[in-house]
Amino acid sequence: MRTRTFGTSGLETSIIGYGGWPMGRGQYGSLDDEEAIKAARAAYEGGVTLFDTAAIYGWGYGEQLMGRAIKDFRKDIVLVTKGAREWQRDNPDRTAATVADSDPVKLRKSIDESLQRLQTDYIDLFLIHWPDHTRPHSEPMEVLEEAKKAGKIRHSGVSNHSVAMMEECLQTSPIVTNQIGYHIFDRRPEADVMPFVESHGMGIMAYGSLAHGLLTGTWNIDESFGDDDWRHRGDNFGIQSWGAENLAKNIAVVDQLKTIAGDHGLTVAQLAIAWVIKNTVVSVALVGAKTPQEMKEDLPGDWDMPDSVKKEIDDLVLAEGSGVGTSGMAIAT
Repeated sequence: MRTRTFGTSGLETSIIGYGGWPMGRGQYGSLDDEEAIKAARAAYEGGVTLFDTAAIYGWGYGEQLMGRAIKDFRKDIVLVTKGAREWQRDNPDRTAATVADSDPVKLRKSIDESLQRLQTDYIDLFLIHWPDHTRPHSEPMEVLEEAKKAGKIRHSGVSNHSVAMMEECLQTSPIVTNQIGYHIFDRRPEADVMPFVESHGMGIMAYGSLAHGLLTGTWNIDESFGDDDWRHRGDNFGIQSWGAENLAKNIAVVDQLKTIAGDHGLTVAQLAIAWVIKNTVVSVALVGAKTPQEMKEDLPGDWDMPDSVKKEIDDLVLAEGSGVGTSGMAIAT
């Protein structure tokens, strides 16, 4: 598998990364722990060297599973986790509300808790998960600098941050990456976030490469989700690519994308991943998989897409798609 660095940082990653959000029970529907662990290990065997998780995924459960999955090859990978987002600790319902909270005391504790759950003594890349508007955005970066000096983390970054927020963070700490949503149905980061990241020597971690399932090619017009799956809300981080009013039209677009993919011997999921990494500002495209078979099917997404194919995709989706994000904020304001 090809590799890229996070901008000029020197931190290297496989071009496809393993996204651990589905490992957090109560957020992506039913999950078999052992199959999820096998999926992560299949990713490693297929050349994936970056594994991403977060404290909030399943209220710590996702980190625990990730720790079990990677323990045999921990030192060979880039391990990423995220913090500064709190949940109701005394509430066992993993669908309960969460809030961005970068209080320094809580963040320091969160880093230690993540280390314990992940069964490791250092984290390669720690990200501030969501911006906390109740305090300066530079404040949590001070905590990350402390953690670097203590050897608990090696690199720091952010997730879901705007240009103005990144500018503020950079006053305190270098940023290796901004992890943001980016896929065929959501191009909003191209307007300002990606140019800023590139000009400041960073790299993008793209989550939702398969539009959170829409681009797997397995959905139908009657697709529905249980209460233990965040997608039941219909809102895709501010756009409505699978909202009730748009789903049927976008399923038809995906069917046409299947034809384009087939012309090149690919699945639509592989095509979607290749589209994301076609953008060279993207250091790694994250893909979540619940089973080893799903993971193995996604790995051929490491395909060098010709410009003509990208144009064909863009022309189709922008003309026929509904609820496609092209402007405005892709992240929290």
